[in-house]
Amino acid sequence: MHNGKQKGSLFLYNIGQLITMAGGPKKGSAMGDIGLIEGPAVLVIEDGIVTYAGKQSEAPCPKEHGMEFVDARGQCVLPGFIDSHTHLVFGGYREDEFQWRLAGESYMSIMERGGGIASTTKATRVATLEQLADKATAHLDDMLKMGVTTVEAKSGYGMDRETEIRQLEVTRHLEATHPISLYSTYMGAHDTPAEYKGRPHEYIDFIIREMLPLVKEKRLAECVDIFTEKNVFEHDDTRRLLNAAKEYGFKVKMHADEIVHIGGADLAAELGCLSADHLLKVSDEGIKALANSETVATCLPLTAFSLMDDYAPARKMIDEGCYVAVASDLNPGSCFSSSIPLLIALSTIYMKMTVEETLTALTINAAKAIDRHNAIGSLEVGKAGDAVILKYPSYKFLSYHFGMNLVDTTIKNGITYKF
Repeated sequence: MHNGKQKGSLFLYNIGQLITMAGGPKKGSAMGDIGLIEGPAVLVIEDGIVTYAGKQSEAPCPKEHGMEFVDARGQCVLPGFIDSHTHLVFGGYREDEFQWRLAGESYMSIMERGGGIASTTKATRVATLEQLADKATAHLDDMLKMGVTTVEAKSGYGMDRETEIRQLEVTRHLEATHPISLYSTYMGAHDTPAEYKGRPHEYIDFIIREMLPLVKEKRLAECVDIFTEKNVFEHDDTRRLLNAAKEYGFKVKMHADEIVHIGGADLAAELGCLSADHLLKVSDEGIKALANSETVATCLPLTAFSLMDDYAPARKMIDEGCYVAVASDLNPGSCFSSSIPLLIALSTIYMKMTVEETLTALTINAAKAIDRHNAIGSLEVGKAGDAVILKYPSYKFLSYHFGMNLVDTTIKNGITYKF
């Protein structure tokens, strides 16, 4: 499977439903517009790039040489899924903590007894680059089978110079070797490490002084993220870090309003973040701030499910006019899952999103959340040939046949991966 970044040419015909997501990222009610073309339809990819997506009756004559011909057999074809929020690279596991949580312990109480992020930090600091890469590769293999073609990967389980760089180097290695595309985010400000316990301001000083220039020099990340939360990093530290990151040319993101409401969404909009993520406790004012900005509201329902917490108010955010994305939040603690089928089920059943809105949130809006919407997220001429062939003729089966992986074939840069 691991054939690097090959690019292929593909003539996919006899498509029953073709979802293009044409027209760019979508806010509010426009999220229901998925660019549906009823079949028979054709998707043409040449050297990894889409050159035609439309009615079969209007399709260009296919080239005879170097083109793979695939009969979609009347099935549905849609853009490849984009998982725009993961903590892909980590050491160790926290299976015991999950049982503690089931027994009634809170996320914060588990952190206070030495669990949580601190537990994973210990395991990640002693893991080799090869060990971290092998584990992350296994997760990417599973994600490819579920139709994921691009993944955002955060650091943040080292919170020291050496381990953070090692995590980011793993992401760079996987970007070069795995079919899935990787978007790298530096998240040293995931928590305050033991060495700086009780001194979060000094830790942010360390990141600004030493880590940002180092990560920039090594070209290891495109974005900087921070866990903005009460008693973790609050507004002053968030402003300092993200403004400094922008001065270095990084894009910025925020974990916002997850555990308690402290106005994280408002701050993310103010700072021009690509996305504000989690948002379980977002206020009405925060939703309005996001709706009036270009910041994507990224909901992570698998995490709310795992934590047995309330879901982010996705329905309200869409109705108020926000860009909404959904992502897995794969990590070893609060969400040890990257299940796209479960993500779709929770989005449609518990977050009250339509299946059309959910698909928008997993494709073109997720692409906007990592600032790649001009290259991926829709099946339009000039964009990456990343697509999914479902086992069924309609996209509606994704919510109807819930909890099941309905992907027949994943197409990445015009290369087919059939499962």
